[in-house]
Amino acid sequence: MEQLIFRISSSTSVLFHRAPGTVEQVERLEHADLAQKLSTNLMTFKAILLDIEGTTTPIDFVHKTLFPFAKARIAGFVQEHFDELRFEVGQLATEHAADPDYARELRIDSPNSIADYLKYLIEDDRKSTPLKTIQGMIWEKGYESGGLVSNVFADVPAAFKRWKDAGISIAIYSSGSVLAQRLIFKYSDQGDLAPFIDKYFDTNTGPKCEADSYRKIAEELELKGNEIMFVSDVVAELEAARTAGMQTALSIRKGNAEITEDHSYRAIQGLEGLD
Repeated sequence: MEQLIFRISSSTSVLFHRAPGTVEQVERLEHADLAQKLSTNLMTFKAILLDIEGTTTPIDFVHKTLFPFAKARIAGFVQEHFDELRFEVGQLATEHAADPDYARELRIDSPNSIADYLKYLIEDDRKSTPLKTIQGMIWEKGYESGGLVSNVFADVPAAFKRWKDAGISIAIYSSGSVLAQRLIFKYSDQGDLAPFIDKYFDTNTGPKCEADSYRKIAEELELKGNEIMFVSDVVAELEAARTAGMQTALSIRKGNAEITEDHSYRAIQGLEGLD
């Protein structure tokens, strides 16, 4: 069940309780009473499912640090590890066959050809599973060597601790590979946050804008959809999660893209907004 707040005067708001497909009442509350109501009612979830980019981690870190780091090293990495990447090369060949925008031939026996296609996918910000897998491998070397330290928002460690103390499971769902997700939280500028996280999901579970992906996650977590709170900065992802029955919140962080479409999602400017 979601809660939507509409301010109707300088001192009074109306609180709506919304379940999927319905909007029902309606409590007229003075603002002081509203704050108390929210503080006692909002944490009705047993697990929290978090996006990374724009939710726990600044978008700029991903696009201005991680992506260039991988792109600069991808040709050498593919050349050095080509025999080990046969599965990912096969995935790329399937992806290329259905790609109307890449006009060049993809030669699966050529490391240079594979690297060129991977660079194109990075530039196009594709949510490509084999690309994300290979990027994760490159980033792993960077983190382990000390060349990379991830950036997470300052409120993340305290939120993780509060939720774990309250018995709430924490899971991550990102287009980045599970390896890449683990690395972001293990090697963060806020310390090693990986011990707080119970489960990771990537695009092997399914696309983030499809409701079935969220149904699979709920099944994996052994929870009903409405027992899970999903937080993302992408409205289309929230729509898919809501369709699957999950509670949702829209992450509004500095550096995030402006939300231009109409929506009814509760907006939070930090993870403390869920408490």
